[in-house]
Amino acid sequence: MEELERVLSRYATSQELMDQIRYTAETLSMEFDQWNQQYVSGPSLYLLIVSEINFGEYTDPMGDNRWPVERCQVVTESPDTFTEVARDVASSQDGAVVVTGDGTIQEQMVRVRSPPREYIRTFDKLEYADWMGAKHMSALETSIREEVLWVITLSEEDGRVTTFLDGTYQDYPREGIGGRWRPEE
Repeated sequence: MEELERVLSRYATSQELMDQIRYTAETLSMEFDQWNQQYVSGPSLYLLIVSEINFGEYTDPMGDNRWPVERCQVVTESPDTFTEVARDVASSQDGAVVVTGDGTIQEQMVRVRSPPREYIRTFDKLEYADWMGAKHMSALETSIREEVLWVITLSEEDGRVTTFLDGTYQDYPREGIGGRWRPEE
């Protein structure tokens, strides 16, 4: 019961932020219409929502890859601007975007180090799916870190949007994305 309460409290404090980021990832997936073409990669995102700014203990800078904070520094300040900047980053940058729990986006994009193998082995509910590549496996492992609230990915291979929380994931293949925002057919 205590574990459930912890998850629910984390979920409640970041739901609006999570919804906006997921909506943006879904929008980028829906806009791209070449998913089934050979040798074509679509937009790609890997976003960490973290509880504190001290994420250097488990990340490394990803070279010159940067989120343009001069264009958009807070996710929820202007959803349209966030989506526009995410669109540019998803097609031109590599690495994870770090967003603090208040929605502030960090400029430096990062590579996330895996937690120690011993720690991963003790996390009994961690299950990898057959479709997961390196980014998704990293996102799943990253989601078990205490300081990570959520992780969201957009796959450049097939437009799949996946949310990760505490070593679990909710997968939204492209044909199933949109949720409550998707217009009726």
